[in-house]
Amino acid sequence: MEKAREEWLIKGRKEKEEQEYHNKRKEAHKIIRNKKKTYVQNVTESTEDDQKHNNTRKIYQTVNQYMKGYQHKFSVIRNKKRRTGIGYKGESRNMERIF
Repeated sequence: MEKAREEWLIKGRKEKEEQEYHNKRKEAHKIIRNKKKTYVQNVTESTEDDQKHNNTRKIYQTVNQYMKGYQHKFSVIRNKKRRTGIGYKGESRNMERIF
């Protein structure tokens, strides 16, 4: 998709490249929509299973997590001079180099 977009922007937006870019964008959006749909189905199925097995705590945890949405995980990083920095969990190694 990125290659099609770059070609479309560089070459002056010819009709063929524009159509290719929009088709790739539609495909990507469709894939994301389907993945989200399967995720929501899995969450509802697990919640229904928890209800059958009387796991009310687990039900409330999943409902609250779903209502809050995605939240980034932060970690505190310190360098040799004891300065602190906050970064995402995956970026901890990159932050160590910066400090």
